[in-house]
Amino acid sequence: MNWEQIAGQEKLKILLRESIRDKRVSHAQLFVGKSGYGTLPLALAFAKEVFRKENEHSASKIETLNHLDLHFSFPVYKNKAEKIEGKSSEFYEQFREMILENPYANNEDWSGILESENKQLTIYADEVDELNRKFALKSFEGGSKILIVWQADKMNISAANKFLKFLEEPPEGTLIILTAENADHILPTILSRTQLVEISRITDEDVKSYLNENFDLSEEKLHEIVFQSQGNLNVAQKLLQIDESDSEFEELFITWVREAFQVKKKPEFLKNIVIWGRNIAGWNREKQKNFLNYCGEMFRLALLQNYGNENLVYKKIDSGGFKWESFSKFIHGANIEAILEEISDADYHLERNANAKIVWTDLGIKLSRYIHKSA
Repeated sequence: MNWEQIAGQEKLKILLRESIRDKRVSHAQLFVGKSGYGTLPLALAFAKEVFRKENEHSASKIETLNHLDLHFSFPVYKNKAEKIEGKSSEFYEQFREMILENPYANNEDWSGILESENKQLTIYADEVDELNRKFALKSFEGGSKILIVWQADKMNISAANKFLKFLEEPPEGTLIILTAENADHILPTILSRTQLVEISRITDEDVKSYLNENFDLSEEKLHEIVFQSQGNLNVAQKLLQIDESDSEFEELFITWVREAFQVKKKPEFLKNIVIWGRNIAGWNREKQKNFLNYCGEMFRLALLQNYGNENLVYKKIDSGGFKWESFSKFIHGANIEAILEEISDADYHLERNANAKIVWTDLGIKLSRYIHKSA
């Protein structure tokens, strides 16, 4: 990963390169920010720069993630029946392929690749034992040995306590880079021993530049994706892939709206919302979360429409006789906050493997109540 391949983050790139040039590199660093902001790409570019200073030829091996002195640790699962011990080395090829294809991938993407939606992905204590064995060996290239811990906030307590010792007394010539989406989920004693590098969202202009350079998009589509992605390149890339889903999502959203309006006058329509929720609950978790994002987006756009900001409404629902302007009048300041909060809560519960049927039924019923709230 080269610095110029990373979307935006220009000031941070300069600071990181200067820290290497001036030999101000802490032995342990924590890159905190959403995966889609570029935490791993920046960690890889940083590692490559360190290796380049030592051996120009050696550094090029990072492009294929085949450098023998670059090690990765990441969340996985255990399975006694399949004799899977829960170590990164058992899943490295799948991880390598994912990162080569999309270095902005997140834990949800990784879970999907492992087909482990119902498993809790974790960094286990046995993983840290293996790291101790690996780093006790001499460097293959004769320079630094670098460890990148991807999603370090997924360490369980036992692993975190063992890793703390590794962090306090690392083998000579070891550089440790942790990445995490949320520093709050990392052991405070580990936090205190790392240099924090906060990675903020990519600017809209930089997302736009990246998309323009890599994809052939109409100005309208480009504007839509930049607006929706909110500085997250992983989200932007997924939005490019879900055009087909939009028609399905649109149809389901229309179904819910029509049932919601019927429920007030005819409570028996409530069973249709229950059926609606059960159908969605049968999808994989990523698709369910994408639909939640779609619903949130449409409610926000409806609010803009209702408040006369039509120039900001980059997408409307106009299929199947749906009356977008009429629907928008029901979305206003008195209910939008509650609606978006319910959608956020549903996302939170799905992320933590709650019963999807209950989550969607509850959401469908609550939103039906809020949509009838007077302005």
